[in-house]
Amino acid sequence: MNRLITAACVITVLTTTSACSLTESNQPSASGGSGTVNVDSSADACDLTTAKAPSGNVVFKVKNTGSEVTEFYLYAEDGLRIVGEIENVGPGLSRDLVVRAAPGEYVTACKPGMAGKGIRSAFTVTDSGKDTKITGVDQATIDAATSQYAAYVQDQSQQLVDATTKFTDAYKSEDDDAAREQFPHARQYWERIETVAESFGDLDPRMDLREADLEEGQKWTGWHLIEKDLWPPASGYQQLSTAERGTYADDLLANTNILDRRVQKLEYTVDQIGNGSKGLLDEVATTKITGEEDVWSRTDLYDFQANLDGARVGFEGLKPLLEVKDPELSKQIESAFDALQPLLDKYKQGDDDFVFYDTVTEAQRKELSDAVNTLAEPLSKMTGAITL
Repeated sequence: MNRLITAACVITVLTTTSACSLTESNQPSASGGSGTVNVDSSADACDLTTAKAPSGNVVFKVKNTGSEVTEFYLYAEDGLRIVGEIENVGPGLSRDLVVRAAPGEYVTACKPGMAGKGIRSAFTVTDSGKDTKITGVDQATIDAATSQYAAYVQDQSQQLVDATTKFTDAYKSEDDDAAREQFPHARQYWERIETVAESFGDLDPRMDLREADLEEGQKWTGWHLIEKDLWPPASGYQQLSTAERGTYADDLLANTNILDRRVQKLEYTVDQIGNGSKGLLDEVATTKITGEEDVWSRTDLYDFQANLDGARVGFEGLKPLLEVKDPELSKQIESAFDALQPLLDKYKQGDDDFVFYDTVTEAQRKELSDAVNTLAEPLSKMTGAITL
C-alpha cells in the first residue's frame, strides 16, 4: 500500500476542518514566505526552512540526511487527507515535490523508515494574490486532461466494487479456488487508482494495510488479511472461521463502496495527476519489486502491471500539456514506458495472468528495477515541467 494524489476535496477548493491532535511534531527552523521550501529529513527531525509559503506552486526540496529511506508528505489541515507526497528517498538523496496549493492550513511530515505517523509540523499557505494559472497551455486542454482522468478513476472504482463483490462472495462461500483466482484481478482496479484511494487516510489502513506495517494495538483488516487466509503459512496459522470470513469480507466490501462514493465526487488538478503518476511508480519501486506487497499470494506482478497502467494513463492525459511545455521530456517518458512494458510482458501467462513472483530470479528483478528507475527519473520532472 501507500499514498498520494488528491485529498477528499481538491487542493484548489480546500475545505477547512479542525486539525487533529499530533503526538509527534517538530517546529520548522524558520518562517517566511518563499515558494521553495528546503526539507532536511533525518532520523529524528524534519526541518523545514520555512513554515509558510505563498499560494500557487510550492516546491518542497527534500533531502534525506538520515540512514534510512524516508518519505515526505503534505497533508490537509486534518492531518489525514494527502495533498502531495514523495516516497522512496534514499539516504543522501534529494527529491522535489511540486504542488499547486491554495491558501490554508496544512501539515507536513517526514517518515524516516517509511513507518508510523512521521515527524509532523504545521504549515501555512498564504494568499499570494497572484494568478496561478498554468502558462503556455490553453484552459480547454487542461480541462480535457483533468476531466478525462476523473472519468478514468470513476470507472476503475466502479469496476473495483463489482470485482470485490464477486471476490468476497466466493471467499465467504469458501470457494477458495475461485477466490484465489479472483484476488489478483480484483486488486488491479485498486492498484490502478491506488494513489487516489490512499489519499483517504481513514480508508487506506482499513483496506490495504500489510501485516508487516501494523502498529502496536492496531486492528488488521482488508485485502492482505484475507490474502493470508487464502494462502496460509505452512505452520502456526489458524484459518478464519466461516463467520470470521463473513465479517472481514463484508468490511472490505463496505469500505470499497465508501471509496467509490467518494471518488465519484472528486475533481483533479494537473499537479495531482502528475504527482499521482509518479506515486504509482514509487509503489512499484518500494513494494512490488521487493516482493513486500503480496507476501502470501506472490501475485505482485499483477499489482506491478496495474500501477504501471495507472501511471501511464496519468502521463498520457497530461501529454498534450507536456508536449507544449517540454516536448523532449515527453519523448523520454514515453520511451521509458515503452521499454518497461515488454520486460513485464515476459512474465505473463496468457492475456491476463502472471507467474508467481517467487519464480522471478534476483537478476530478473534487478532488470525490472533498473527499467523502473529509468522511467522514474524523467517522470519525476513532469509535474514541475508543466506547472512551473
